[in-house]
Order: sequence, then structure tokens, then C-alpha cells
Amino acid sequence: MNTLKPSFLDALKQAVGPENLFTEPASISCYSYDASGITSYPACVLMPVNTEQVSRSLKLAHEEGVPVFSRGAGSGRTGASVPQNGIALVLTRMNRILDISHEDLLAEVEPGVVTGEFQRQVERQGLFYPPDPASLAFCTLGGNVATCAGGPRAVKYGVTRDYVMGMEVVLADGEVMEVGVRTAKGVVGYDLARLLVGSEGTLAVFSRLFLRLIPKPQAIGTLLAFFPSAVCAMNAIASIFASGILPRTAEFLDAMCLKCIAQEMPHAVPEEAHAMLLLEVDGTPAAVSYELEAVLNCCRSNAALLYRIAEDSQDVERLWALRRGISPAIRRLNYRSRISEDICVPRHSLPEAITRLNALQNRYGGVQILTFGHAGDGNLHVNCLFQEGPESPLISKVMAEVFEIALNLGGTLSGEHGIGLTKRPFVKRELGDRAVTLMKAIKGVWDEKGILNPGKVF
Repeated sequence: MNTLKPSFLDALKQAVGPENLFTEPASISCYSYDASGITSYPACVLMPVNTEQVSRSLKLAHEEGVPVFSRGAGSGRTGASVPQNGIALVLTRMNRILDISHEDLLAEVEPGVVTGEFQRQVERQGLFYPPDPASLAFCTLGGNVATCAGGPRAVKYGVTRDYVMGMEVVLADGEVMEVGVRTAKGVVGYDLARLLVGSEGTLAVFSRLFLRLIPKPQAIGTLLAFFPSAVCAMNAIASIFASGILPRTAEFLDAMCLKCIAQEMPHAVPEEAHAMLLLEVDGTPAAVSYELEAVLNCCRSNAALLYRIAEDSQDVERLWALRRGISPAIRRLNYRSRISEDICVPRHSLPEAITRLNALQNRYGGVQILTFGHAGDGNLHVNCLFQEGPESPLISKVMAEVFEIALNLGGTLSGEHGIGLTKRPFVKRELGDRAVTLMKAIKGVWDEKGILNPGKVF
């Protein structure tokens, strides 16, 4: 870890206040990693409390050519927010909900607002913010926008991109500007707000977000169903869509995932079950009743072994707590290395994707593959577990084949996690040389000196 010049640190201290700058090892260590497990230390940590402090800090960093790595709670899985020397710009203290407008169905928030808390505040007012990543209890809205986070409800409501109307950003040289709109429509010039969503901190730093809200659904119906095979579960999802039902969620767990959480399930898991779906519909009470029955019929016609409708809100919350707890449960299997990816394929390709992933596991004796995720929109979280250490050539070989499965089926490397460091070697395989060249050119226009999250994505 390199150190910064004392004069530069003094200038940063004046820019944000001494209470918001940290250089001691303990503080730096807290912001040296994310959920990917990759660790790299910054030279200092800044925790600004307003746009002006962000602007001053970036202006100083730009003048000195010091890299800046903006981040929230560090819940990302690709290393996108991991600092590599330079400044870790932590935005969690910018955590105010500035406005919630019923008339305009618009919220104005700072980037450090915790997603789950924002949802609770909005829903108390009869409104709804659908994006729901598994880490919503602690991840921040700024991080969600930076990675274009999704979640189970994306199958019906879309991802974070679909709810960002505009934003205030700080450019690499410290200039503050607004992009996007606060109106229901707006088509003036290029859509810079949409460009920034999912840019992983490489183009600008978000200092304020204008988010679209919708009315809260009147009712929700939740259904749990077990199947004898993953293919039967995937066929049930296909039947649901073919019947004209657009579910609120359609979550899939394979046999190994089921084993990881079986002891905590509020309902007994049939011994012959090798897959599970967690399905929800929402709308008016009458629509929910009709759609639940239609979904049940689709499950029955695809060999469902057992199905249960959640009885109350506590039952629903227990089920979702288990779903969100799958990732920690997998860690308890104590494999030496774990790679968690989020490939996405067209819905009709889901059965073939599962078949190919199973064949991949069988072809290599040293890997255990667990698959779960948002099957309703084709987004599978493929967890590859290895007894070998992270430097093993087997790991890179298996992961390359996982990505090839996705691309060969007309899919993509990432549905919601983004690229960061972990998927960077595979970007050209999906996008091609010309597209990457154009994207690098865009990066150069926004960040001429290349100080914003350098080394990520490309």
C-alpha cells in the first residue's frame, strides 16, 4: 500500500473535515474488500456527508491524479468497489431520504440510503419501490444504481435501471451536474442517466438520486412448490408464463441448495424433492386469488410433489429469509474456494442451461455446482465449490465453461452483479472488440485521467 503526500492529505482533511478522513490501519481494513472476497487496501478512507465535500475531494484527486474508488456497503460480488490504493470514497454517511412525492411518484434520496429502509419508508406511505436485491437489509441505493441491481421481483417489475429517472453526479474533476429528468417523460439528447446506471463507479460519483415509485399492490399471494427434478420446475415456470400469468417472483432452488436449508424450512421437504420454486403474485385481492389458482394448476401439471400457500405475513417472511439466506448457508459447506456467478439466459433455455451445468459438474470431479436464483427472468446464480485453492487452474477452466454455457444459449455473463474485477477477462468474449473500444472511449470522455475506479470492467 502506497502512502499519499502529507500535503495532499491535509488538503483532503480540509475538504471533508478531519472527522471524515481516516488513515489508520483498522479503518482502512474495513473498506478493503467486498462480498467477492477480493482484498486490496486504500491509502485513505473519505466519508463525505454532502455533495460539496464529494466535489472538493474529487477536484483534489483529479489535480493530483490519485485514483478514487466510490463505494457503499460493499455487498457487491465482483470486486467492483474494492480499492486498489488511492482513496476509498465511502458514501454511507450521505443517507438522507430527501423527499417522497405522491403526486409525482418520485423519491429524492442520497446514495447511502439503505435499500430495505427506503422500501419500508415508501410502503408506509402506500407506495412501492420494487428492486429487491438479497442484501437489501444493508446494501445502499447508490450501490444498487452503480451495479443495476435486480432481485426476485425483477421478473415482473424490472431492475434498478427502470426506476432511475435522473441523478445528481460529481464528475472526475469535481464538477457537479444533473442528468436525466424528474418528469414522467423526457427525450432531450442522449440518455446519460441510463448510461450511468450500471457503470460501477467508472464514470461519475452519484450524490443524489431521483427514483420512480409506483402504487403499492393491494395484495400478495406466496406459493412454495417442490418438484422431482429441476427440469420439472423449469417447465412449471414456462407453463405459468404460457398461461398469461406474470408472477411477481419465480425463484428456483436446486437439490443441493435445498439440502443446505432443509433443516430451517418451516415445511417438511419431501425426500424425493430435487428442486423448489418460491412463487408470488400480486395485485387486487381478486386477481391474486385467480392467479394463485392458475399458478397452482401449472405446478400440478408439471409433477409438483407438494405445494403450500403461505398463510400469513410471518410465514412469508420466514420463506424469504431462507431464500435470502441461501448464500450464507452455502458457505457453511466449508469448501476451500467458492465462485458465485449470475449468468442470465432466455427463459426458454433454462432447462438446457441446468442440463449443461450438471454435465459440467459430472465432467470435472473436483467441483460441486449449486444453482439457485431468479428463474422467472432467466437469471441463475451458479455457485461452483472447489476443494482446491483460488489459484487452481481447475477453477478458471470451470468458470470459463460456465460463461460459455450462458453465451452459447444466447445469454449474458451477468444479469445483475456486474463485471468489476472477477468477470473482466470475459467481457470481450460477449461484447466483441469494437464494442469494448467504444466503451473505453466513453470512459475517456467522462474521466480523462482515468482516476474513477480504474482497473474495473475493462
